[in-house]
Amino acid sequence: MKKKHHLYPYLCSMGNLTLAWRNARKGKTSIPEVMAFDENIEKNLLSLHNELVAKTYKPLPLSTFVLRDPKTRVISKSDFRDRVIHHTLVNVIGNMFEKTFIYDSCANQKNKGTSLAIKRFRTFQRKVTLNYSRPSFCLKADIKQYFREVDHEVLLSIIKRKVKDPDVLWLVQQILANTTQSLGIGGGASELKACL
Repeated sequence: MKKKHHLYPYLCSMGNLTLAWRNARKGKTSIPEVMAFDENIEKNLLSLHNELVAKTYKPLPLSTFVLRDPKTRVISKSDFRDRVIHHTLVNVIGNMFEKTFIYDSCANQKNKGTSLAIKRFRTFQRKVTLNYSRPSFCLKADIKQYFREVDHEVLLSIIKRKVKDPDVLWLVQQILANTTQSLGIGGGASELKACL
């Protein structure tokens, strides 16, 4: 990995942008906005590269909608071009934070996910129940409006502890500024909040 003070040139590189684009479009290649971005991929990636290098990048306004599955949630969605930028950022700083997580943190983690979470749950279940010989209890909880209540100043101070490159911090601030006062689910800093 690059030195913490000189991450931005790699973040802006066409190689990182290409990788970010591939990650952002996984499982979404039939979505119209992804297809539209892909039609002029070289031009679009070069445009993002130039905006990052010149530090003229500004995220597009979020689109907001209500999702009921089964509970009602307000979703703030970034434009696909901005999700590519989020991935460029996570490609560079994500590992700084991921390596500090406990092993059992599975959400949005590389080579982890639902399958590993279930496997780990079953391991702990066998242990607590003495191989299913006694009852046990599991708490399922959801912190109401958690991401909407994240304080951006506190989040930025946490990021600054590990990220020392002022240009990378500038990009983080651009993304956070686009999410107004909070981090919506699926919002402008969805990949960033996943890191933390």
